[in-house]
Amino acid sequence: MAQDNRLVYSTDSGRIIHEEEKAPRPKGDGIVRIQRQTSGRKGKGVCLITGVDLDDSALEKLAAELKKKCGCGGAVKEGVIEIQGDKRDLIKTLLEAKGMKVKLAGG
Repeated sequence: MAQDNRLVYSTDSGRIIHEEEKAPRPKGDGIVRIQRQTSGRKGKGVCLITGVDLDDSALEKLAAELKKKCGCGGAVKEGVIEIQGDKRDLIKTLLEAKGMKVKLAGG
């Protein structure tokens, strides 16, 4: 019963925040896939880039570079880069220039 008790506040250090464990991302097969998606986005299309084997900080840098080159917004969510708009061909050429093997997935 005492093992279920978690300390949330201490008078010595204040509020105690526990670090959440992040689930490891599954390893890709070495192929970066670019997919266009509109579902759940009120008709606005985004390009999803999956299969990039980089850590979180490098993934953020790559996303920032892609957003700058494409001239649009985007985000990184759970290891997937989202770029707003249908820029699949431009993203493919940019990633291939970095030496990645790229496939256009989906429709």
